[in-house]
Amino acid sequence: MKKKLQVLSISLALTSATSILHAESNINAGKQKAESCASCHGENGNSMVATFPKLAQQHSSYLEQQLRSFKDGSRNDPMMSAMAQTLNDADIADISAYYAAQKVSENTLPVLAADDEKPAGNKDVQATIAQGSDLYRNGNLKSEVSACIACHGPFGEGNKPASFPALKSQHADYLIKALTDFKSGARSNNPENIMHMIAKKMTDEEIKAVSYRISMMK
Repeated sequence: MKKKLQVLSISLALTSATSILHAESNINAGKQKAESCASCHGENGNSMVATFPKLAQQHSSYLEQQLRSFKDGSRNDPMMSAMAQTLNDADIADISAYYAAQKVSENTLPVLAADDEKPAGNKDVQATIAQGSDLYRNGNLKSEVSACIACHGPFGEGNKPASFPALKSQHADYLIKALTDFKSGARSNNPENIMHMIAKKMTDEEIKAVSYRISMMK
């Protein structure tokens, strides 16, 4: 009986070691394949331009889904669609594994522009973030806007099995654009148009507030 348990233990250890080596191999391969992505998304997936999304620490399942959507045309972007056409399944898996293994960077506190709805200054940004925090946790019952926490988690960590993306520390400008595109229908490749159904009920003020809140999540 002891020998059987020892054999089983060794077998499990070897299987685990093989899985780790395979994952490391994917990450290393993905790092090389992602070199052409660095100009927009940063060397480690933390883009320096606020309108380009951070990919670091994003779920590999979500990244794979989006790259396939760009490739098959269900999600459109001139640059990304062209890039995705050059990738095969192994490339998509490797690149996604690499970005998922990176750590997302934190954002500095945003500052409202003078022509925004509220006066400029960090004090007013905090009020906007507080509004976004309430919307993220509770939604808006009156306008039937669902709470973000249901799919994206209490800390913006997302849901890997369901391919719901991690949102924490994403650029606020990119989030505003994404929600605005969902609202208008310009982006609609998500299953059953869940985000379109939610975003179309949100005001521009709500979109800005929840985007600012998410950008501050760590």
